[in-house]
Amino acid sequence: MVSFSNLDIAILIGFFLLIVLIGFLPRRKNLKDADGYLLSGRRVGFFLFILTNVATWYGGILGVGEFTYRYGILSWFTQGLPYYIFALLFAIFFAGKIQNSSLFTIPDKLEETYGKKVGAISAVIIFLLVSPAPYLLMIGLLLQMIFGLDLLTALSVGILFSVLYLFRGGYRANIYTDAIQFFVMFIGFFIIVVIAIVSYGGVDFLENQLPAQHFTVTGNASPTFIIVWFLIALWTFADPGFHQRCYSAKTPKIAKYGIIISIFFWALFDFLTTATGLYSRALLPQLDNPVLSFPMLAEKILGSGFKGIFYAALIATILSTLNSFLFLSATTFGRDFIAKFKNDNKEDNLINYTRIGLIVSAIISILLAYLFTSVMELWYTIGSVLIPGLLFLIFGAYFPRFRISSKYAVIETVCAVSASIIWMLVRPLFSHNTFTAEVEPMIIGMIVAASIHLYAVKKNQMKLTKI
Repeated sequence: MVSFSNLDIAILIGFFLLIVLIGFLPRRKNLKDADGYLLSGRRVGFFLFILTNVATWYGGILGVGEFTYRYGILSWFTQGLPYYIFALLFAIFFAGKIQNSSLFTIPDKLEETYGKKVGAISAVIIFLLVSPAPYLLMIGLLLQMIFGLDLLTALSVGILFSVLYLFRGGYRANIYTDAIQFFVMFIGFFIIVVIAIVSYGGVDFLENQLPAQHFTVTGNASPTFIIVWFLIALWTFADPGFHQRCYSAKTPKIAKYGIIISIFFWALFDFLTTATGLYSRALLPQLDNPVLSFPMLAEKILGSGFKGIFYAALIATILSTLNSFLFLSATTFGRDFIAKFKNDNKEDNLINYTRIGLIVSAIISILLAYLFTSVMELWYTIGSVLIPGLLFLIFGAYFPRFRISSKYAVIETVCAVSASIIWMLVRPLFSHNTFTAEVEPMIIGMIVAASIHLYAVKKNQMKLTKI
């Protein structure tokens, strides 16, 4: 059972009011054109770029707690390390090119490269990928826990805060609120780790209380399991948020080095969250629901005031991602659906279409989060199925030697997604085999996509050689 003092409640209410206040700071004169509203005028500086990039990376914070509780530092080895590697590669090879392209969305680039059919298919994929529903569900569950609201009310309140300031302030409101949430995240997790160390001891205490495998990077997991997680991290290259932030950066250097410096902050935050998860397992070894390992640890070791700050950190970690995905979803709906369907790129109309997208995305998110309690699993499945349809096409869009024809781009997207879905449906038939049981749908989709892409690249090169 979770209990909150009046001081904790006051801190949390103050946090929400501060976020709304910061979200309304952007001045209207800076939001009159599409660049201003959708990408903060493409003038995001180094400092804000890093803060928003770091803050939006950790939306599934309760899942991080569960993974660490169950598997120890394997959590960092699979959920941290591969993402650092691919983020570094993204920064070196993609960030500058994306910033220089001066577009708005991934479908914009794919349409420019492969034609309208691929642009339209990719818009549907992106819209599904950036659904904020799973993050809204986590916010709703926390609000239920704190304020005793019913789930539908909690979901509505959770989304309302974001819609209010995003509707008015656009992407600039998004990055301003992310900047505040960056500091709240770090402060909250720093407090709980320091209190845990002071109260119970450091590494020696954890080694005595935890299973031995919790301190091995592989956690006794199979090589297949680890390889799968590393490959899943490849979706860094197709992350619409990364592309959005690069489009908004003031210069290519800000996009490149902003991501590189973000990696150091991610590593620091991963240290704090991993340590918190390990203390949860050490102090609460019999938790029925490890998803609540972070809140339950706070209940056990934090006093009045500190608990309010830590819950604000949990909410900030999720809310920063919810904001970003909500705005990405709205941008995709407004620009890649309405504007392109109506062939209307007028600045005022594009802003209005995005605002319509905010309302539509908010309503859909509330319905999904309310109807599907396993929406996180649904989101993970959708991501695993859809990413293979985009990944290699994005490589080709920015590196001409890997580019393929429009015909093969359509075939690749459809076949990769279809293969992932088919494998997801038939995999249970092979559950008796350890190897096949651990092969994720994303792996099958990527194999199909890579095969078609390599064939199409080779065929394209042969055609050029004849010419």
